[in-house]
Amino acid sequence: MTRKYHEKPITHIGPVSINVLHLERSLTFYKKIIGYQVLEKTNHQAILTVDGKTPSLILNKPEDVIPKESRTTGLYHFAILLPQRNFLANFLRHLLALNIPFGASDHSVSEAIYLDDPDGNGIEVYCDRPDVSWERVKDGVHMTTERLDGENLLQEVDAEWQTLPKGTVMGHIHLHVANLTETEHFYKEGLNFDLTTRYPGALFMSAGGYHHHLGLNIWNGEGANQPSQNSVGLKWFSIVLADEATREKLKGQLEKIGAPLKVTENYYETIDPSGNVIRLVV
Repeated sequence: MTRKYHEKPITHIGPVSINVLHLERSLTFYKKIIGYQVLEKTNHQAILTVDGKTPSLILNKPEDVIPKESRTTGLYHFAILLPQRNFLANFLRHLLALNIPFGASDHSVSEAIYLDDPDGNGIEVYCDRPDVSWERVKDGVHMTTERLDGENLLQEVDAEWQTLPKGTVMGHIHLHVANLTETEHFYKEGLNFDLTTRYPGALFMSAGGYHHHLGLNIWNGEGANQPSQNSVGLKWFSIVLADEATREKLKGQLEKIGAPLKVTENYYETIDPSGNVIRLVV
């Protein structure tokens, strides 16, 4: 059971907000292909949900929106965690039936399918293996990237894919960053995440012993520029904290390392060294 890594008191990833070029086109994709429901909608924003009451993904269309910029920091992918393997099998068959392009990997701790939305925003849809099977190594969790055994997965198909199933959560977020040393310092000293795995050009961090709540890479180049605020891509992502005391503690830590911090009634907002905007919510 890995849902515990996405519930209080463990720090975890909450709603993610992205920019898109055409709101209606994106809505069609996220409803029909991914299986989200619409919670609220205006001319420039749509709030998507799994359970009909809790925001999960927010789509924004800025007035002066521009296409996704290449070789910048920002979103690599956000990752939707399904509660059981059969749901991933159903999703795989759904993509095959619609001839949707995708990639797929076995990470030992999880099985994952990767695709892009119509504007190039990256999406991972995955299912964890039971955490008792994860290989715990010194200070972390061993992960691999191997070919997904799709034929084996498809043996679990048991229903038509229609909507994201109950229990689906935002499992993690993976970001392009400009510098791994600065990034690790920010998320470790500022936000209390633990390093779990190092890959070539990337590191993975988590809270509470999960394999990763954060993926952070320099695959767009060391020192990559930040994207324009009005470009397709990440607008902000949220980190859900156990309580107000935890948020106040992190506020002090962020101030100590010189990170920007804005306090509002509903959230505290900070920005990592690569320009990725983070909302701290309770």
